[in-house]
Amino acid sequence: MQNTAQPLNEMLVSKSLSAADYVPTLDAMLSRTLARIALKKEQDLRTPDELWIVDHNDVYTLGQAGKEEHILQRTNTPIIKTDRGGQVTWHGHGQLVIYWLFDLESLGWSVRNMVSHAEQAIEDVVNDCLKSHASNSVNTSADISAHARRDAPGVYLYSHLNTASNDNAQPLTELPTDDAIMLGKIASLGFKIKHGFSYHGVAINLDCDLSAFNAINPCGYAGMQMLRLADFVAMDEQTQDEQMAAQAPEQSMQAIANCLSYEQVTQKLIDNIAKRHAGHIQLRALAPK
Repeated sequence: MQNTAQPLNEMLVSKSLSAADYVPTLDAMLSRTLARIALKKEQDLRTPDELWIVDHNDVYTLGQAGKEEHILQRTNTPIIKTDRGGQVTWHGHGQLVIYWLFDLESLGWSVRNMVSHAEQAIEDVVNDCLKSHASNSVNTSADISAHARRDAPGVYLYSHLNTASNDNAQPLTELPTDDAIMLGKIASLGFKIKHGFSYHGVAINLDCDLSAFNAINPCGYAGMQMLRLADFVAMDEQTQDEQMAAQAPEQSMQAIANCLSYEQVTQKLIDNIAKRHAGHIQLRALAPK
């Protein structure tokens, strides 16, 4: 497991953990949060907030109030009870996990503010990727966009069937219209708050194997379709070989240039979160209940 840190602004740093087992990561996250709480209470010291960028080894995690009935099939993948909110989910390679170790009081954020910032940061990045790097393998007759829902935390993809050829169609960053069709869920959220400090965070499916979700009711929703970004945008590891084999050399080079990497998407999301943390991106109107 690698652990590298870099400053994002004066009060925010990021750490990167690769091939990380879940329990040691959780223990380290809780230990760091408790230490920050103690420093604030005992010395009135504000410490920099942290984003932990984690590539987890395969694991199922069950939230604090999670029900084991949502685990449909036992596999060789470990199942670990944890202290975050939410039900059961899966983490593994090809999925981007970002843990938010934030001092909410010092930021002036409520828990709802943090959840909304998390959802809207994911919306921003996924919609930017959908707009700029659409895959040729995806049916482009319908506009697809990412949105949060008030009734079910997370970020979901919607198809806007009636807007593809409409010059006056609403921007994809706005709330979905009534005729939008939900395709499934691309990102999950689960936080824990202790004495005004947050930990745990978000998980976005980039180019992971979605079959792991077949063994559970994702986030407690039976039949919830889980999605990944690689099926909607051109990501280099998924499409490069096929494009090179099927296209002329000059077309292949252009297709490769249009491909996104896991690292590029990660950096886009880190940058967006850092701007929100610094107050440079304000919250938009929330999705209706």
